[in-house]
Amino acid sequence: MRRTLPLIMTATLLVAACSSSDDDATGDSVESTTAATDATAETTDDPQDDADAAPTETLAPPPTNPDKPEVEIPEEIPTELQVTVLDEGTGAEAQAGDTVVVDYVGVRSRDGVEFDNSYDRFEPFPVTLGQGGVIAGWDQGLVGAQAGSRVQLDIPSDLAYGPEARGDLIGENEPLTFLIDVRAVITPSDPAEAPTEAGVPESEGATETTVVELREGDGATIEPGQTAVINYVLYRGDNLVPLESSWELEPVQVSTAEGGFPAFVKGLEDMQIGARRAIIAPPADAFGPDGNPQLGLPADTDLILVVDLLGAYGGQGG
Repeated sequence: MRRTLPLIMTATLLVAACSSSDDDATGDSVESTTAATDATAETTDDPQDDADAAPTETLAPPPTNPDKPEVEIPEEIPTELQVTVLDEGTGAEAQAGDTVVVDYVGVRSRDGVEFDNSYDRFEPFPVTLGQGGVIAGWDQGLVGAQAGSRVQLDIPSDLAYGPEARGDLIGENEPLTFLIDVRAVITPSDPAEAPTEAGVPESEGATETTVVELREGDGATIEPGQTAVINYVLYRGDNLVPLESSWELEPVQVSTAEGGFPAFVKGLEDMQIGARRAIIAPPADAFGPDGNPQLGLPADTDLILVVDLLGAYGGQGG
């Protein structure tokens, strides 16, 4: 069976959870709750209908993430943006244009009622700052955030949704509070900095995955099971002909957990954020003995992946 790279293009990173548009994740969750309530009301107007209806199976509640933090609302309703760093992070400080991967809980500042969170979806949320894809309180409040930090944003209504109500949970002129765990800060890629084959050795007949360090990193070391955010160039091992690159598109996210693409699981081990390395993989750790004709990789040919590690989150690293 031909293997394919389990790459998820980070065009999805441009979608914003707390978008000011009508189709944002927060709005969707609020509107879905409202729709469910309305549907329930419509089906229970007639008691006789209830009596005649067949019994329905009770659905189990969705799983709750035990790591979801409690949010302490501010003592006073915020009239200006308040940014409180509860836990310090490390590495580069996020700037406009950077992508910040976060987990968050959003509540009403006046009473602490939760309206949305990413933890129970068990999937961190990426947002690109400075593009207007999220409410202004996020665009402004996450500037300067570092990977590993926990930040509370107490946001006045004019930097949230203003006079626009968002379903039943977010009213008009509603101030909001978000508790945010920053998982990764990813700077935009410059295609001019894409790697070449310089320093990359040719490879034929490899029997195990090995690495060649091309540049040292300056960030944290990736931990087993984390999701890595990378740029990459794929080469044929026997002649270093380039096959595919992410540099002209967007960085990608790959899993280093068991069951992930073996060349990444093995080749990214102990790599530092900011580093560049060549991963030399035999067919068994890449696309298998048949190679990948669509990419131009013949059968029984080693694969070389030159990888820049931009960030890492999840897994044992939180």
